[in-house]
Amino acid sequence: MKSLINTLVTTKPGLDSLPLRLGAGVIFTAHGAQKLFAWFGGYGLEGTAGWMESIGLAPGTLMAILAGGAEFFGGLLLIAGLLVRPTSVVLAITMLVAIVIVHLQNGLFMTNGGYEFALALLVITVGLAVRGAGSLSLDTLLQNRLANQ
Repeated sequence: MKSLINTLVTTKPGLDSLPLRLGAGVIFTAHGAQKLFAWFGGYGLEGTAGWMESIGLAPGTLMAILAGGAEFFGGLLLIAGLLVRPTSVVLAITMLVAIVIVHLQNGLFMTNGGYEFALALLVITVGLAVRGAGSLSLDTLLQNRLANQ
């Protein structure tokens, strides 16, 4: 079990991941809150589920819970710096689905509903999956505690 936890929280020292984690974490948390709770002008679970059904992602409620949950809770984990690598993989997959299913046909630019913003978040999450949480994170704290046992 110790080996599994160590693998999940392994990170490289440095502060370079911190602004990426915090920025992306806030964005993901807010977008997840829109989908799940109708905060920040979002449509909430019912509205998001209906929209997901309308674009062919069924069952809509399950898809809304999965996407909203990944974004909301994943964003919180990024902010805390906890389980950043596996969380980033889940968020990267979420962004890849958003790009392919929702935005790709609209081209690159956001002004046309394109994928540029989702692509930026995809790139950030892939970088965090490779790099880890960095020095100022709960992952580093856990990694250090496991090393001292």
